[in-house]
Amino acid sequence: MAKAKNGEAIGPRGRTRVAKKRLKKFTLEAEKRGGLLEWRRGIAILRYIAGQKVIAISKELGITRGSVNRWLQWYEADGVDGLRNRKPPGATPRLSDTQRTELVRLVEDGSVAAGYQSGVWTGPMIADLIEDRYGVRYHNHHIPRLLHQLGFSVQRPRKRLAKANLEAQAIWVNEKFPRIKKKLSDVVES
Repeated sequence: MAKAKNGEAIGPRGRTRVAKKRLKKFTLEAEKRGGLLEWRRGIAILRYIAGQKVIAISKELGITRGSVNRWLQWYEADGVDGLRNRKPPGATPRLSDTQRTELVRLVEDGSVAAGYQSGVWTGPMIADLIEDRYGVRYHNHHIPRLLHQLGFSVQRPRKRLAKANLEAQAIWVNEKFPRIKKKLSDVVES
């Protein structure tokens, strides 16, 4: 593998006829499917290979010089594949696939089957179950995200008074509250 000359971002390998053809194909495909980011990266590299300076490319495309230089590095390192959009890898999951499958089964079986007295799962209960079974501690705020990843939807109960007068509530919401709201808006406008 030939290294780029001093002052050049792309070496001879990235400037071959085959490499340019692959880059043009990549840019056209990105344009057809509406991949603006990939298209701009491809155009920037093609213009650099054609002899344009990084400053001129950045001004034409309305991007920073740093972005152009970063794309040149990606292209030099991985070719066209370095210009593709990729999902950032993120942290490795703390539970293995088999543990996640087992957790799904435990949640589906219910909280009573897992040894809890309440018939309804709560986030802290699931966090406690995970810590007891697998030795992995999750923050209570992460549990809904984890459940969503496992295919569950988080259900939150509505808080309603057991002995509430529904008729009185409806009158308040539909008649009294709008009058109060109107009085407040009159005060603010004065």
